[in-house]
Amino acid sequence: MGSQLRVFRRRIKSVQATKKITKAMELIASSRIVKAQQRVDAASPYTRELIRAISAAASTHTGNHPLLDTNVVDRKRAAVLVITSDRGLAGGYSSSAIKEAEQLSVLLSSQGLEIVPFLVGRKAVGYYKFRGRAIRASWTGFTDQPQVENAKEIAASLIEAFHQPLNEGGVDEIHIVYTNFESMVTQKPVVRRILPLEVQEKTAAEATAAGQGPFPLYSFEPSAKAVLDALLPKYVENLVYTSLLLSAASEHAARRRAMKAATDNAEDLIKNLSRQANQARQAEITQEISEIVGGADALSASA
Repeated sequence: MGSQLRVFRRRIKSVQATKKITKAMELIASSRIVKAQQRVDAASPYTRELIRAISAAASTHTGNHPLLDTNVVDRKRAAVLVITSDRGLAGGYSSSAIKEAEQLSVLLSSQGLEIVPFLVGRKAVGYYKFRGRAIRASWTGFTDQPQVENAKEIAASLIEAFHQPLNEGGVDEIHIVYTNFESMVTQKPVVRRILPLEVQEKTAAEATAAGQGPFPLYSFEPSAKAVLDALLPKYVENLVYTSLLLSAASEHAARRRAMKAATDNAEDLIKNLSRQANQARQAEITQEISEIVGGADALSASA
């Protein structure tokens, strides 16, 4: 009985130590979510105005542009940027993004496209390397706190692959898979095509119904094409950066939820172990009392 009680006490101490770690990680993730949300909110005005400027230039530009949708039929390759985390203990955050990327790859492959992976985060890199798949480029070490420099490096690699000739390994289109932060409870993996852009023409009535007014009459110097050449790379950088920020916020929210569940489970386990330890202690005391009473009866009988 005494050995069993010691086992319960050791397990309780072990679970209590684990609970302290998971609680600390939960608090850290909670504080980082707020910072990540603030960074997303700070980047939103620039994103809105950039998209508005590109839309105005694209609506004014006449003719084909390499970064606009030209309805190319003979497509060969598609780049897929997958954003996951560098660390675990975040529930199904990384696995959901990878699963969404796998479904996208199956869809593009069914259309006759060769998939060219670009990966962010050690989880995605490990997943692809374990399966022996080729990786065009990968980046790790910053998924929880991405910086503008990281987005610029990723965007430069994507744009370079887009401008590269097809016979040299270039791609026809670029997709990005990231986790959109909707709330503290809801984070969903999202697939978005970032290049080429798809231009949608709307009538004045359709724009008004969608809450969009007509574009002002801009005069582009030297030309709308030159403005597009300058703005679209910045658009890709901004889109990648925004996706990294949303993914980081989603990662912290998923880790907070996972650590809270682990902390709650640790509390329940401590209660169960404490109850079992008390039962073992009671049984030990009962046995000791029985032995004492039995010894006293034996002494009185022999006397």
